[in-house]
Amino acid sequence: MSAPAPYSYRRILRRETHSSRAVLAIAAAVAIILLCLYAGAEIILMMVNHTALLAAPQDMLSALSTLGATPIAVPVTIGILLMLLGVLLIIGALTPGRRARHQLLPSIRAAVVVDNEVIASALARHAAHAGNTHPDNAVVSVSAHRAVIHLTPTSGTSVRSDAVENVTREQLASFELYPHVHASVVINANGKVGA
Repeated sequence: MSAPAPYSYRRILRRETHSSRAVLAIAAAVAIILLCLYAGAEIILMMVNHTALLAAPQDMLSALSTLGATPIAVPVTIGILLMLLGVLLIIGALTPGRRARHQLLPSIRAAVVVDNEVIASALARHAAHAGNTHPDNAVVSVSAHRAVIHLTPTSGTSVRSDAVENVTREQLASFELYPHVHASVVINANGKVGA
């Protein structure tokens, strides 16, 4: 294993492998701004004795004061929905967003990031070769910690899953991916005619 990347590369690698929460923050800010603009417009319309856009502020306050007379399911449902929205916003703010990328071969001299699609393509090529099938018969999906290889053998031939697993394990070990990816091989029971 190579030496760990220096601090400046670590910052670059983190920025390239994690997505920012700017979209979530901007969406929440826009929603709050629109709500404040609406409340301000309603207050100004009330002050100049115009009709309200949706409901006058005093009508909203009187509706809130009579909320205790409504069936209990309505305020409880509203409270649960607001609580779920708050929990989702907190989870979105605290969890790191991940891009479909991995750090490849950490070294002092370079910071290398590779897309999961490139990893999947390389694994598909090697798995198809080890399974003695056409590369079009190998479908690979790569996530943050897992790669799943689906092989469809050519009709009339068999695929040794242990050979495919060994090749994919060796290939992943040679990449030295971070975070580490574990592979699993799924061989379809039905073969494919041709190729």
